[in-house]
Amino acid sequence: MMVLVLPLGLLIGLALGALGGGGSILTVPALVYVLGQDPATATTSSLLVVGASSLIALLPHRLAGRVRVGQGLAFGALGAFGSVVGSTASTRVSPGALLLAFAGLMLVVAVLMLRRSGDRVHQAGERDRSAEPIVRLRPLACACPRLLKLVTTATAVGLLTGFFGVGGGFVLVPALVLALAFPMPVAVGTSLLVIAVNSATALSARVFAGRAHIDWVLVAVFTATTVAGSLVGGRVAQRAHPRQLSAAFAVLLVVVALYTGVRSLPALLGS
Repeated sequence: MMVLVLPLGLLIGLALGALGGGGSILTVPALVYVLGQDPATATTSSLLVVGASSLIALLPHRLAGRVRVGQGLAFGALGAFGSVVGSTASTRVSPGALLLAFAGLMLVVAVLMLRRSGDRVHQAGERDRSAEPIVRLRPLACACPRLLKLVTTATAVGLLTGFFGVGGGFVLVPALVLALAFPMPVAVGTSLLVIAVNSATALSARVFAGRAHIDWVLVAVFTATTVAGSLVGGRVAQRAHPRQLSAAFAVLLVVVALYTGVRSLPALLGS
């Protein structure tokens, strides 16, 4: 089993560094279908792997100026309540239903991202609204429509993070792009910060509830290889075109969603 951890960790790290949310959506299916963990254990382990890896993958994006720290921390803090609620709600859902819902959500997000990649993307010289403060103290000013979108989107992402046991990047990147007008490279970089905050919050909720069952050796090896892959992925993100990143992210979502749906449906029907 450990032989499989190395290539899986590298692949997931590459996706996490280049695409922001790719790591979390790949980690849960990999732990369940390749490494044989049950969904409850896999979702908890995923929070630890993806959260730790996100912090490391964040560094090259931060150095390149692709991270909005203030908005990212605010997004994570606002999503904390939803994350705790989602973690509690997940205990009331069967593993098969949880994975099938996970697959359906990924397909919806993939469609949104494919539509986005076909539209005009942020061009050089075009105003980057993500760099503008939402609330200004001197003089006191508020971009209230953007603030409302921030609060609503952050709560929804936190809820999904806690419920599905993932970093939330698979919906966070599209949310930052579609709802808050972040350019794709900035959305990828900022998402890594939010993923780390959301993962820590959801993991803390599971530890407090006594549901943190973790294979520490497997998680340590998985995390180390994922970190190595994420650093490579960060360099890929520097060279790729935003339209290519959006399309690649959407294709990745479709593939993983279809596989997860096909594998989880028989178990759900048989339950």
